[in-house]
Amino acid sequence: MADDKNPEALRELDARLTKAREGDTLSQDRPHDLAGPPPQTAMGVAFRVSVEIISAVAVGVGIGWGIDYLLGSDPWGLVVFTLLGGVAGMLNVYRLAKGFGYAAGYRQPDANTDTNTDTKKDR
Repeated sequence: MADDKNPEALRELDARLTKAREGDTLSQDRPHDLAGPPPQTAMGVAFRVSVEIISAVAVGVGIGWGIDYLLGSDPWGLVVFTLLGGVAGMLNVYRLAKGFGYAAGYRQPDANTDTNTDTKKDR
């Protein structure tokens, strides 16, 4: 690299970056708590569930086959790791489905916040 830097090119780059930052109003106008992932469609959720299970079982089969190949314990590594892969896939699907029962905007309370927000008083 040469030591002779072009100050005019740097000023031009700075001007373009400033203009681009000023034009980015979407991220400044929208609150950060609404900047989550887009809503999922039923087809997208179904595809994700199938990919979670199939990929977990495939990884289990691969690891089991590799262990059987290296250790010579023919069916046992494949059987054990296929079952473990299936369990891991079902656990991932459970984690995915666990969050669908909540209303829009629901968040679990932090340990530091007061969970007793009921304003009705028993009489």
